[in-house]
Amino acid sequence: MNQIFLFVASLGNVALLVTIWLGWRIEDASSLSEVARQGVSFHFLFALATSSFVLFVHALVLTYFMGTGRWIQETSEAYHFDGDARSHNMKLKYKVLPGMMLCLCLILITGAFGAIADPASNTQMEYGATIHFTLALSLLLANLLVNVIQYFAITENSGVVDSVYQEVLKVRKERGLDDTQVS
Repeated sequence: MNQIFLFVASLGNVALLVTIWLGWRIEDASSLSEVARQGVSFHFLFALATSSFVLFVHALVLTYFMGTGRWIQETSEAYHFDGDARSHNMKLKYKVLPGMMLCLCLILITGAFGAIADPASNTQMEYGATIHFTLALSLLLANLLVNVIQYFAITENSGVVDSVYQEVLKVRKERGLDDTQVS
């Protein structure tokens, strides 16, 4: 999972950076020229795809912790292990959740201010473009930080899963069970 996460998180952060660059290179969005409108449209579509992908990465992390947590819980019950591994898994999951929620909120707020910054929209705000740009930079930095926290939590959780698996193999060997049948 570490390598998969590192790849998709890196891809998401590069896409956020490209999205910011696409917005930055729009010379004068308020001119309503064809070139400016195309730039705004391309920036909007790329931002929409990037936002969806970044949210997918966070959902992947949440799904990973939910899946491994369920496996640890069921395995611990089946083999009568103590609940330390499950508790550790839950602490790691709850450690990454606030960051995920922060990124989700920043994505939504940045998108909303992006709509306000669009000169063709009905809603206008004096410093809408500046606020949108500041939020976009904040989103990039927050997402980078949250991804680093997620990476270390995933790495630590992998160790927890491995320790439970090793305990299962030990118990199965003690009971004379074939260790190739472990699921």
